[in-house]
Amino acid sequence: MSGELPGGQVNPVTLRVSEHGEAALGSFYEKIGGRPTFERLVRAFYDGIRTDEVLLPMYPEQPDLEGAIQRLTGFLEQYWGGPGTYSEQRGHPRLRARHLPFSVNPDARDRWLLHMRAAVDSLELSALDDATLWDYLDRAAHAMVNTFDA
Repeated sequence: MSGELPGGQVNPVTLRVSEHGEAALGSFYEKIGGRPTFERLVRAFYDGIRTDEVLLPMYPEQPDLEGAIQRLTGFLEQYWGGPGTYSEQRGHPRLRARHLPFSVNPDARDRWLLHMRAAVDSLELSALDDATLWDYLDRAAHAMVNTFDA
């Protein structure tokens, strides 16, 4: 079952949910379960942040973190094809600029990735979906490093 591309061209490649399963349709956001999945991801991530002595001070809303939870959930759902609420409320994401007030060094990045890896694992996504999500999160974390000072 091949998909039709704009202009009537036929796409000879069909991404399937499993080897002989149905074609994967829709956005990644929809495919992995929409907002409930991203909420579970972000809440599991912040459960780790709550116990991290390096990262927790970077969240001025501590210990509640609800604002940060809602912002990250909104950003991720928009990035992956969900509603554009994040940009409607906060404007362009400007990830690097928003993180400049904080000293994000390699240790902070690695701690962030450690907590996010545990959160992604908690979702029990398919191997392809896990790799897709993780690839973005890993690249984004590396891009946020703004100092090499300890």
